[in-house]
Amino acid sequence: MFTIGEVAEIMGKSTHTLRYYEKENIITPIRDDNGDRRYDDSHLKWLQFVIKLKETQMPIAKIKDYASLVLEGEHTTQERLKLLEEHKDSIKKQIRTLQAADEMLEYKISAYKDYMRKQG
Repeated sequence: MFTIGEVAEIMGKSTHTLRYYEKENIITPIRDDNGDRRYDDSHLKWLQFVIKLKETQMPIAKIKDYASLVLEGEHTTQERLKLLEEHKDSIKKQIRTLQAADEMLEYKISAYKDYMRKQG
């Protein structure tokens, strides 16, 4: 079992972020006899997934929807699949956009280097 501080350090997030995820019903830590939050390995795996969704620009509202569907149970499998497929499509679009930007930057950088080489 891990404390909120330990999980924050492991995940590279603040305790504020973890409390926010709890407030938004994205994660539900175990409470010990003193009411302190405790996290087990399953919480860490879930948080890793949530963090990846967030890092890939999934809105918190969609993450909340997904978390809610998970808690509802197996009868929501189709809805969860659809949500993740839609997000994967969004990631593919992001990748294409980033590749195009990278190519444009590579062209500009090369042009500046050529110019500087000719001036030098």
